[in-house]
Amino acid sequence: MIRVENVTYSYGEEPILEDISFKEREHGITAIWGRNGAGKTTLMKLLAGHEKPNKGIVEIKGTAPYNRAEVVQYVCYMQEEHPFNTMWNVKDALRFGQYYHSNWDRDMANRLLKIFRLHEKKKISKLSKGMKSALQFIIGISSNAKITILDEPSNGLDANMRKKMHQILRESQEERLFLISTHHIEEIQPICDSIAVIHDKKVFIHEPIDELRENGIWLAGGKDNIKEVIEGEYVLEVSELGSRLKVMVDVPFNEKWKEIASLKGLSIEKVKLQDYLLNKTEEEE
Repeated sequence: MIRVENVTYSYGEEPILEDISFKEREHGITAIWGRNGAGKTTLMKLLAGHEKPNKGIVEIKGTAPYNRAEVVQYVCYMQEEHPFNTMWNVKDALRFGQYYHSNWDRDMANRLLKIFRLHEKKKISKLSKGMKSALQFIIGISSNAKITILDEPSNGLDANMRKKMHQILRESQEERLFLISTHHIEEIQPICDSIAVIHDKKVFIHEPIDELRENGIWLAGGKDNIKEVIEGEYVLEVSELGSRLKVMVDVPFNEKWKEIASLKGLSIEKVKLQDYLLNKTEEEE
């Protein structure tokens, strides 16, 4: 459904993305993760047809989306701070969504308004950050677009509302592809099928999230035993605790490493995905 091949994009003289390539399948949820300024927003704009690459190929269903209304109809892109008209109320924003998306699901929109406790007559300028995020999410889901791109959709929402948002995404993914940019990878990773990590102007990692979440372990124990077992392995982080060491190692959390830890009297635990990604994207800095 999505094909990106050897794409480069710059703002003026500043390169943002360089020679990136990846493909996405027909349906599911892909998380887009990267540090601030990594190029996540630029990538989403290219996929939505808001920007044109300097070189390379961006295709949605086999056609470049830039300036192509017949292609953009398949895509709904809701920005983190979507530029709604300041005079609009919630109902106006929903009309905007319906106008641009021919498969608009009005029943879904009404259901989500109730779930997120949004009133149609409420002025957008009076919405809290969380409620504006909820409105943007409602438009994205109700669009029924085959490709729905959501930029930080849970910003400002409390834990209960984020949980409801994730449940709605699970319900909606059967026939659609969702690309979700997020800083809350620990919260959203249970519902994701894959992850794309943007780093150093490239797609640094793009793989099933089940595989990636198994990478990274913490080992803690005596210095000599730690140094022995990690010889030849890639160490992401080290901290000294008196006569003991705690290290993050870029290996899978599996039975082999559990056995090694047990034999050497070391504690072992799985690294959180967020911490693993932060360390992985620091390795060249």
